[in-house]
Amino acid sequence: MMYMLSNRDKITAPSYDQGLLWVTLLLLGFGLVMVYSASIALAEADKATGHQSTYFLVRHAIYLVLALLAALAAFQVPTRYWQQVAPYLFIGGLALLVMVLIPGLGREVNGSRRWIPLGIATLQPSEFMKLFATIYVADYTVRKAAFLDSFTKGFLPVLVVMLVVGGLLLREPDFGAFAVIAAISISILWLGGINGRIFAGLLVLLLVGVVILIWSSPYRLQRITGFWDPWADPFGKGYQLSHALIAFGRGEWFGVGLGASVEKLLYLPEAHTDFLLAVIAEELGLAGVAVVVMMFAWLVLRAFGIGKEAASHERHFSALLAQGIGIWIGVQAIINMGVNMGLLPTKGLTLPLLSFGGSGIVANCVALAVLLRIDWESRRLAKGVPA
Repeated sequence: MMYMLSNRDKITAPSYDQGLLWVTLLLLGFGLVMVYSASIALAEADKATGHQSTYFLVRHAIYLVLALLAALAAFQVPTRYWQQVAPYLFIGGLALLVMVLIPGLGREVNGSRRWIPLGIATLQPSEFMKLFATIYVADYTVRKAAFLDSFTKGFLPVLVVMLVVGGLLLREPDFGAFAVIAAISISILWLGGINGRIFAGLLVLLLVGVVILIWSSPYRLQRITGFWDPWADPFGKGYQLSHALIAFGRGEWFGVGLGASVEKLLYLPEAHTDFLLAVIAEELGLAGVAVVVMMFAWLVLRAFGIGKEAASHERHFSALLAQGIGIWIGVQAIINMGVNMGLLPTKGLTLPLLSFGGSGIVANCVALAVLLRIDWESRRLAKGVPA
C-alpha cells in the first residue's frame, strides 16, 4: 500500500510555475547584459576597479549565483515555517537597521549610511527589510484578523512598529525604501480586510507625513523642485534627470543599438544602478522599455493570481504574502521607472532583478522563490497531495 501511494504521489506531483520562473530568469539575464553595457565606461575610468571594463559584470554575475543559490534554499522552506519565524525575521531586520546607523559599522556613501561592510561585499539591510516586513505584516494580518475593525487592538500595534522602521530608514536616509515598505504594509492590511475608515485615515496620515517630511528637509525639497523643472538647473539639481531624459529622447522607437549609449559615458550618474532603465531606453528604445514594463506587469499579475489560488485553499497567510511580494516588486519598479522618466522625484531605488546590487538581487530572488513555493504548495493541494 505504501509503495502504491508513493508511486501515486510521483505521478500526480504537480509542476512548478514555469512561466514565473522563466520570466524571472529572463529579467536576471537581461539585467546582467545591461549592467555590463551601462558600467563599462565607469569601470574603465575608476581607479578602484583597476580600470577593468568587466569589473561590474563579474561582481554582478557573482551576485546572481549567490541569489539563485539563496532562492533555491528558500524554495525548500515550507510556507508555514516563514509564518512561524516572521516576528524573529522582523526583529532581525530592525537590528540590522540599527547596526547600519552605528558609526564604524555602517558605511556612508554620498551622505547616506545604508551599507554594512562585509569584507569583499556590503550588506544593505533595507533591501532585506522589505522582505521581512512583507512576511511580518502578512502574518500579523492573519493573526489579528478578528481585530482589524479595532484601531487599538488591530491597527495601532502594526502602526507603531512601522513607524519605528520608518524612523530608522529616514535616519539613513532611505526615503525610497520607506515608501516601498509603507506601500506593502498598507496594501496587505487593506487586502486582509482592515476597517475602511481606519484605512482612509491611514492614507490621510501618510499623505500629511510625506508633506511634512518634504518641507522639513531642504535636501528632499530640492529633489522635488529639481524634479519639477530639471532644465532650470541642468548642471546642478536637475543634472541626473536631465541626462536620463536625454537618454530616453535619443533612444526613440528602437534605440541606438546595444552598447552604443552615449549617456553611460560618465554623463549619467548611477547608470548601472538607479538609472539603468534610461540606458535601456537609449540603447533599445521604446520597444525595449515596453518589453521590460510588460514583464514586470506579468510578474505582478501572476503574484496576485498565485495569491488568489492560495486563498481558495484557505491559506490566508500564503495569499497575503504572495500578493505582498507582487506589490513590492510592482511598486519599486513603478517608482524606479517613474524616476527615470521624470514622472517622480529622484529616489535611491534600483530596478528589481535588473540593476546592479547584491543585496537587492538576493532579496528579490528569495522573495520570488517564496512565491514559487506558494504556487507549488497550492498545486499539490489542488491534486490532493499534502503540501
